[in-house]
Amino acid sequence: MIGPRSLGRAVLARQHLLDRSRPEPAAVVRHLGGLQAQAAPQPPYLGLLSRIDGFEPGQLTTLIEERAVVRTALQRGTIHLVTAEDCLTLRPVLQPVLDQALRTTYGERLAGLDLAALGAEARELVEERPRTFQELGGLLAATRPDRDPAALAQAARCLLPLVQVPPRGIWGRGGPAAHTTAEAWLGRPLDPAPSLDDLALRYLAAFGPATAADLQKWCGLSRLGPVLKGLAPRLFTDRDEHGRVLYDLPDAPRPGPDTPAPVRLLAPFDNLLLSHADRTRVLADEHKGRVMTQNGLVHPTLLVDGVVAGTWQLTAGQDVVVRPFAPLRRADRQAAEAEAKRVAAFGGGAGSVRFEDAR
Repeated sequence: MIGPRSLGRAVLARQHLLDRSRPEPAAVVRHLGGLQAQAAPQPPYLGLLSRIDGFEPGQLTTLIEERAVVRTALQRGTIHLVTAEDCLTLRPVLQPVLDQALRTTYGERLAGLDLAALGAEARELVEERPRTFQELGGLLAATRPDRDPAALAQAARCLLPLVQVPPRGIWGRGGPAAHTTAEAWLGRPLDPAPSLDDLALRYLAAFGPATAADLQKWCGLSRLGPVLKGLAPRLFTDRDEHGRVLYDLPDAPRPGPDTPAPVRLLAPFDNLLLSHADRTRVLADEHKGRVMTQNGLVHPTLLVDGVVAGTWQLTAGQDVVVRPFAPLRRADRQAAEAEAKRVAAFGGGAGSVRFEDAR
């Protein structure tokens, strides 16, 4: 049996949160299967800052501008920053997630519509030049005046592998969310034969050991138990304290439960908190409501001894406010302050650090 502390240490090791080194940012983005990027621009930049020693914003900005990484809808139908190669491979394998989102949210408003024709027209429009959803919806509604422009734009988002082009999502700049297709932006076609096996192995490398339910929570697909069972002869298997089967790569790191876990500040919407059906390896159930709001926000969090022990905030003036759930030991408070100063200095700011009671 693998207990929750051991599970937590394992995922922290794979997330570059036990030992920060100096890997190339693109390699970290690929290893993690992308970084949640729903809110622009903080999450990917701060996610890499927490994991890479010496990381500077220009490193990621260059990757975005050179089209080595892109922002696109993938896992759970949300925007992720992924490598160009992963965009072309993951989008087709995760297309059912987008199809389901389209049926669930916009099915009634799109009933009777020729979606193939809509997709073809939308592709022509966004490949002519990048367009915002407001602009795209208006253009599509010009030939479909009885339809909701917003629903038409969202249909295009689900039907086509759209990427958000810079300056959207760039630290210190930003801009409107304008879209074109991945094929047009990257100059390459989507993977014609994406593999669910590869998807599962990639997930375990970054988030294992894990159950089939965990894998499904991360990506948004369903019925993946048979995929992991088929891979089982190649995998390490064990059980958690509830008797659930855990799958993992045989040579992946699994540190002991007493392995030191340094204080870290996680980015907003960090996938460490979003990629398991059972989050108790890093987030106690009693604190979930203080981290994840009813309207879908996921606050940036403070990790102490490998688990969420508070939240924090980076203000517009580059000040960092740390809000522990309970008083911290002196050593942990000093470590949290050092991490907060690191965030405040990110991008050349001169912000201050202060501690407040948790809200």
